[in-house]
Amino acid sequence: MSDDQTSVAETRLRHAACEGCAESRLLLSRRSMLGVSAGLFSWAFMPRFAEAAGATDPRLLVVVLRGGMDGISTVVPFGDPHYVSMRGDIAIPAASTIRLSSFFGLHPALSKFAALYRAGDAAVVHATCVPLHNRSHFDGQDNLENGLPGLASNATGWLNRLLTSLPAGAPIRSRGAIQIGEAPLILRGPAPVLGWSPTWFEHVQDPILYMVRTLYRERDPALLSALDRGLRADYLAERTGSDPANLSTLRKGFRGAGRLVAAADGPRIAVLSVDGFDTHIDQGGTSGALADLLTEVDTGIDDFKTTVGAAWSQTIMLLVTEFGRTVRVNGDDGTDHGVGTVALLAGGAVNGRRIFGSWPGLAPAQLFEGSDLRPTTDLRSVFKGVLMDHLGIPLTALNTTIFPDSAAIRPLANLVKTSTAAATMSPAALSVAPLNSEPPIARYRKGMRVSLAPLG
Repeated sequence: MSDDQTSVAETRLRHAACEGCAESRLLLSRRSMLGVSAGLFSWAFMPRFAEAAGATDPRLLVVVLRGGMDGISTVVPFGDPHYVSMRGDIAIPAASTIRLSSFFGLHPALSKFAALYRAGDAAVVHATCVPLHNRSHFDGQDNLENGLPGLASNATGWLNRLLTSLPAGAPIRSRGAIQIGEAPLILRGPAPVLGWSPTWFEHVQDPILYMVRTLYRERDPALLSALDRGLRADYLAERTGSDPANLSTLRKGFRGAGRLVAAADGPRIAVLSVDGFDTHIDQGGTSGALADLLTEVDTGIDDFKTTVGAAWSQTIMLLVTEFGRTVRVNGDDGTDHGVGTVALLAGGAVNGRRIFGSWPGLAPAQLFEGSDLRPTTDLRSVFKGVLMDHLGIPLTALNTTIFPDSAAIRPLANLVKTSTAAATMSPAALSVAPLNSEPPIARYRKGMRVSLAPLG
């Protein structure tokens, strides 16, 4: 991608985020503030990485595509007889897609992902969604990240509960997890996580850095230790070479994630967020807001593959979103909040060249509540399949601690080529990570009685 194209893509990403619904803009503002606070204070909670090299440790990158990505335009069901009539002006002709099968094709912006698919390193899960189907960004993103059955808020995320439940000596727990940029709910909880953000400004150099470290050494040795671990994280993310100054923040994030999880002493789990998929207007078919977003993500996937290097063969990247879009196009050449969508998987450990899930059809009678792609695969089953077969997490822990009350949701099989986990962990070795009690707003939404403290 040229410098001019990168600048245009960055502008369109911001434009798409700003032009979304009011709820989307509120989410963007809220997470920006959380990201700032997490970036300032996450150093105090950084884990110390294990010293031993872990060349065969499994790696996991979770990319949250925020705003509700349109799965029907991302992986196009051109073989469905109702596709063109339902999609109208934004329908993508079969000849313009990158063919995956006689029924499905990728959006033409996903050329690098398509190459991974053909090489057996990428797969698709179609007609998937989180358990909650109320089309709210707030609730859908919380549901994706807290891993709970439905409309229930919780202060812990399923990835943090995973870390908390692992035995102390487990490589994944000892090397920890990292948030790239903002502080997502998926990583919040008692287990310490690392924070790193790509920045546009120059790094602080001596003598200022020396004076700050000297001050901390004399006044607060614990803060000095945290600062040094933060500088270490930054070094890990950038030690293979600096990125061009005009590279987009998103691509810097993908590159930094690759360097971090590839490091022998780096984290094994990373989370990265991408905004802008709330395409109410100007969604376009082969061009438009969605095409620009997918181009940027596609290039980021390739950046991650390059920087993660040899660890690619032990890596799975999960790209997920909180819900899909309406099947029918709206009056502004966009789509509105829907339900069913797609999840994308990439990595050397992915059992690729496959489209998982059951296609529900786009006939009016087959749509969810008359407007949306009907989900046939619970997104938790995708998460479970990866965690069980890639990280070696026992099913009992998945059904209770990590995804509570989910025994009926079976792990999706065959997502992983061959388990890269050294050995399946014994259920007895895992501890139960406590769930925090629900806040009053969650109880109120479910019609439960809420006691309020007196004012004053």
